[in-house]
Amino acid sequence: MSTSTLTHRCLTIAMALAVIGQVPAVMAASDTQMIKSAMSAAPKKVSAAATIVAMEADGKMRTLRQGSNGFTCMPDNPATPGPDPMCMDKAAMAWAMAWIGHTTPVAGQIGFMYMLSGGTDASNTDPYAAKPDAGNHWVKTGPHVMIVGAEPAFYDMYPKSATPDSSVPYVMWPGTPYQHLMIPVD
Repeated sequence: MSTSTLTHRCLTIAMALAVIGQVPAVMAASDTQMIKSAMSAAPKKVSAAATIVAMEADGKMRTLRQGSNGFTCMPDNPATPGPDPMCMDKAAMAWAMAWIGHTTPVAGQIGFMYMLSGGTDASNTDPYAAKPDAGNHWVKTGPHVMIVGAEPAFYDMYPKSATPDSSVPYVMWPGTPYQHLMIPVD
């Protein structure tokens, strides 16, 4: 075996071992990291007393920390295009679980949600877009709060553009059961 071939194989093995060694750190954040991420979604007084949950690979929620104020915070989802931790009240959590479960949320059950770390969504029009594509109106938002679950007529007074100005209130996912009001706070 030549020296260059041996060197190439050694470098390839070293690179593979380096990548393999990094996989667990990249794929699974520690509970402490997830709690910190989740708490960044809301004001400190809200997140300090909130329940913190994380979505498991099987789609079930795991409680990382029990809270006492009726809010539930979730850490960033590493599968989405950017950071998106969120913190929500009970009605917003029911709305979010309906969205996650592909069921229709109860209209008129108004919920409030914080996303003070901002967010990026693969689409402003498709609640289930998995990645940004040319035609699905990818949107990046700064710190914001959301009103979810209102009666459809509530949203009629706000812009419903597929390409919204995210510096003013607008409706995300308009015309779907998951439409909600995005309100920038920065």
